[in-house]
Amino acid sequence: MAAYQYTAVLVFSLLQASVSGFPTNIRDPVCGYKSCPATQPSMLNVHLVPHTHDDVGWLKTVDQYYYGDRNDIQHAGVQYILDSVVEELQKDPSRRFIYVESAFFYRWWKQQNQATRSIVTQLVNEGRLEFINGGWCMSDEATTHYSAVIDQMTLGLRFLNDTFGPCGRPRVAWHIDPFGHAREHASIFAQMGYDGFFFGRLDYQDKDRRKKTKELELLWRASESLSAPTADLFTGILPNGYNPPDGFCWDQSCEDAPIRDDPDLEDFNVDDMVQMFLETAHNQSKFYKSNHIIMTMGSDFQYENANLWYKNMDKLIRYVNGQQAAGSRVNVLYSTPSCYLQELHRANTTWALKTDDFFPYADDAHDFWTGYFTSRPALKRYERLSNSHLQTCNQLEVLGGPKSRSGPFGKGDSDTMRKAMAVAQHHDAVSGTEKQHVANDYARRLATGWAHCQVLVRNSLAVLSGSDARRFFCENLNISVCSLTETSKMFTMNVYNPLARPVSWSVRLPVNGSAYSVTDAQGKPVTNEVIPLSKATMALRGQRGSALNELVFQVQAPPLGYTTYSISLLQNRPPPPPPRPKAPLTMQNKFLKVTFDPATGLLSSLSNLETKQSIKLSQNFYWYNASAGNNEESDQPSGAYIFRPNCSTPFIISKTAKIQTVQNGVVQEVRQWFSPWVSQVVRLYAESRELELEWTVGPVPVEDALGKEVISRLDTDINTSGYFYTDSNGREVLERRRDYRPTWDLLQSEPIAGNYYPINSRAFIKDKESQLTVVTDRSQGGSSIVDGSLEIMLHRRLLYDDVRGVAEPLNETGEAGAEGLVVRGRLLLTLTPPDTAADAHRPLAQAQVLQPLLSFQKGPAQPSTRLQFSGLQAALPPAVHLLTVSQWDYDSVLLRLEHQYQSKESKAFSQPVTVNLQKLFSNLEVLGATEMSLGANQWKSEMSRLDWRPSSDAGAPPPKRPADPSSLDVTLHPMEIRTFLLRVWQS
Repeated sequence: MAAYQYTAVLVFSLLQASVSGFPTNIRDPVCGYKSCPATQPSMLNVHLVPHTHDDVGWLKTVDQYYYGDRNDIQHAGVQYILDSVVEELQKDPSRRFIYVESAFFYRWWKQQNQATRSIVTQLVNEGRLEFINGGWCMSDEATTHYSAVIDQMTLGLRFLNDTFGPCGRPRVAWHIDPFGHAREHASIFAQMGYDGFFFGRLDYQDKDRRKKTKELELLWRASESLSAPTADLFTGILPNGYNPPDGFCWDQSCEDAPIRDDPDLEDFNVDDMVQMFLETAHNQSKFYKSNHIIMTMGSDFQYENANLWYKNMDKLIRYVNGQQAAGSRVNVLYSTPSCYLQELHRANTTWALKTDDFFPYADDAHDFWTGYFTSRPALKRYERLSNSHLQTCNQLEVLGGPKSRSGPFGKGDSDTMRKAMAVAQHHDAVSGTEKQHVANDYARRLATGWAHCQVLVRNSLAVLSGSDARRFFCENLNISVCSLTETSKMFTMNVYNPLARPVSWSVRLPVNGSAYSVTDAQGKPVTNEVIPLSKATMALRGQRGSALNELVFQVQAPPLGYTTYSISLLQNRPPPPPPRPKAPLTMQNKFLKVTFDPATGLLSSLSNLETKQSIKLSQNFYWYNASAGNNEESDQPSGAYIFRPNCSTPFIISKTAKIQTVQNGVVQEVRQWFSPWVSQVVRLYAESRELELEWTVGPVPVEDALGKEVISRLDTDINTSGYFYTDSNGREVLERRRDYRPTWDLLQSEPIAGNYYPINSRAFIKDKESQLTVVTDRSQGGSSIVDGSLEIMLHRRLLYDDVRGVAEPLNETGEAGAEGLVVRGRLLLTLTPPDTAADAHRPLAQAQVLQPLLSFQKGPAQPSTRLQFSGLQAALPPAVHLLTVSQWDYDSVLLRLEHQYQSKESKAFSQPVTVNLQKLFSNLEVLGATEMSLGANQWKSEMSRLDWRPSSDAGAPPPKRPADPSSLDVTLHPMEIRTFLLRVWQS
């Protein structure tokens, strides 16, 4: 053991050198801020930033964009862009270029020979080719979950770090194309060590105000819980989105005139171009505080022929700067966002402070980009489920050891799924703003990634359980399809829990028997019931299954571990009683009481029996008539991006619901049928503190030539006074106020769409006595349009394109291709006092993001099978969430722990918590730990960031953070995420 420890420490030391920089015997390259060109302090310095924006899928798939395929859709070929740029950068050492999307650069790098790699490495080391942002993609900010964002950033940053060392580390975040900006993203970037953040899109009213007050550059304080400047991020809003100024686009896709500098030519235009540029620069400088301005010289998939750009920019720089001899005070230079940022920092001034976010985004009075919060709801759900699968795959790869990757079921890997999930975070992927064939490609990639992970999971569970019996995964349980459970008289079910605390989970398995015996890992009987399958589920599954019933029971799974249940058919039992065709007056367990209106079949009240709270609660489905673009006020239609109803009052689908009722000791259900295309199950499990609403919507009818945007609306007697609350990427909660923006006087022009916000995992309304929280199973849009009401948009089927580039309507079809898409999902409702609400909704939301993985084996378990296992020595404290457990190298593991409560959010849990890393795992011995940045691309001890001063009073400086009790006893404060590289020994 001692010999191994010595080896592990040596290997870890070498690894540490690779993370923190090149070995010390190699001369430090001059990159980053040191490589920035000189500027003129007494002049207006114009930083030209050559760049390309390469969507990781949008109108074409990722593969089509990289190879330049399907140019009939869009002319774009990323491999040619990189080929051309590298060639042009070698011609002049003053030239610069930035590159952003690591997913594309990774592909290109793999295909290059050693000579080209050496040239590129030199360009990077000299700061002439600079990586900005550095994630696998430029992620969406409204519909992504923070855990998936951190993962995709880590993937890209590690590749750059492994390939180029410290010169590959981005210093600036760059989100020039996402459609609104989340506060949690800014917090993530700050914790990853970025010095600044630039983006291109913000609300047109906000931009107009900021131009007048010179607040297009600001300090974003992105957390109410983390002490400043931990989550402070300098943020710059680019002047032209991410395009060049008018008249100065020189790509082969542009139509602007080149600089014609032969004086013998009749169309010589240097003087005109110089004068136009000087006017542009001076006009732009009026809106910014310093004597430095930035111009983005590039756009979507530009620089395929980089010579066009550089030849004209060379001339522009030469001729504009030549005017200095005649008294001009404008200096133009090739630059990068980080060099521009450095000059702003040197200005030593103060910056406006912002503490909210940049949602919703509108680019005109009737053009609110709030539809994509819900667009493609099935893809959004699949992405969220895939995130859960990836975390399970990562964990089991660590817990099962090397045999997980190559075991009895073959070679498996987590990398394929990791890359597929990273691509899915792109701002035209999970956002739902891509063409249909591209959405299909994203789903295919996720399915392929999960197939690779399934092999790994089988291998790992074989190692941990000692059983190599083949395991099956049932991926259509949401529509009650699983051939093994439908046909087997005896089988076992493995429940793996990816959370670091025990979970209780309600399982529903499709079966054809009428009575079953269920026993847990200790052989104890488990209460269960068989209930008839609903007609809605039978219709939805079609010919894919044959089950008549569902077996329902509760499972208990240990933290970061699994347990096993044995299920056997009992013979000669009568069939389950059929559902009753009328609504009950109440459904009740020991926690909740739910009442229904017997006349309508709809919900009428919700009571918390523990806290003795009760509210009026009605729920129904409505649809907004999507604008077709023929409104008198505007020709803007609803589409994949834009939500624009043509009136403020939605249409009710039905004022009453046909109902069936199921009630037994395990579950109570009211099955509601509103129309041929809308149904719902209101469900209360015996041990649940939440009420489940399982909705099924589709095919949305469009025979009347009307596009429809379908909502579920909850109406209560809670006194909200115009306020409601939504989460930011699944973490901190932001207060929203109807028809209001915290940073400018809003002129509201769209009373519905202009009040919609992204809901990533939960939203709530409250007053002094009660809080109603809705936890979602995917990202959705929602709002509180009237007091006491909360609405969630579930589905969209539209007949017109919204003229934002995708060039097809959001009209998804079902599997047969003829009918519209049917989508099923769940909303979970809790009723609590406001001061204890977070104690309920935070763990509930995490349990929806990281769901137990079920796998099945035919017949009984083998006699030697280990039926239960936990990867932790003990459950983590309630405030602590285990965010990441992932294999880093063969003897090191990446670990992220987070405090999942905001400061002052919970009386019980908003306190610092200390965790001992050495006492964490049950089958891994932790030999040592070193803390890293959130992006895991630099050591925390070596991380330094530029300081920025707010113009408003920031209050007293934050107290110094107390040191950890020891190197292996780490303390987490509210909303803090800490990242460690662990040296481990597999016991």
